[in-house]
Amino acid sequence: MIIISGPCQIESRDHCLMMAERIASIARRVDQEIIFKASFDKANRTSDASPRGVGLKEAVGIFADIKDKFGLRITTDVHETWQVAEIAPVVDVIQIPALLSRQTDLIKAAAATKKVVSIKKGQFMAPEDIDHAARKAICAKEVWAIERGTSFGYHNLVVDMRSFRRMKLSVAAVIFDATHSVQSPAGLGASSGGQREMIEPLALAALAAGAEGLFIETHDDPDNALSDGPCMMPLHRLRDFLLKAMEVRRVAA
Repeated sequence: MIIISGPCQIESRDHCLMMAERIASIARRVDQEIIFKASFDKANRTSDASPRGVGLKEAVGIFADIKDKFGLRITTDVHETWQVAEIAPVVDVIQIPALLSRQTDLIKAAAATKKVVSIKKGQFMAPEDIDHAARKAICAKEVWAIERGTSFGYHNLVVDMRSFRRMKLSVAAVIFDATHSVQSPAGLGASSGGQREMIEPLALAALAAGAEGLFIETHDDPDNALSDGPCMMPLHRLRDFLLKAMEVRRVAA
């Protein structure tokens, strides 16, 4: 099973390293690899006044320290082609954001690094359409697809559980985004809301329906996180949840 977890954005060097250390500890305790995730730039925030992260230059050093200190594989998202070459040396999986999942040049630049490319299916795409995005990344080490649901407006996303098996025809692995699938885009006006309590039931249902991994943003204090707090899993719940998810995955596989 593929598990991707970490804070929504890099809030500071100290906070990011603390989160990485605790996530590495959880990974050892449950005997399951966790790929560490954090964004260096949240370029698609609802409001221009919202915090976006520490930026690419500082993130490179932070990610290098995490790999050196804790041995975690790392993923982060890119928004522009020039960012790919800068971040590639310190990450293992390059994530393409959902709203950029049709950006041909960005996908091809990520694939050219020969890293794993993880493409979030756009909220506007049918599951079968991920095939077109995956073909753009044909030279990547491997292509993953992440399902985060479909937007019908009105601050809501709906996940069609049939999509996991449909997308599997096009990619090496299909992962369920248990964070952003419960997000309410712009639901709080100038920021997004979310239904944190729905993370666990939807994630377990996705694994039962054929998802091969989970994307779960987590935070030690989600109510005071700089972004996506309402739809992040509290860090203290992550270990027990993963044990349950691993059991569901074992039965469903």
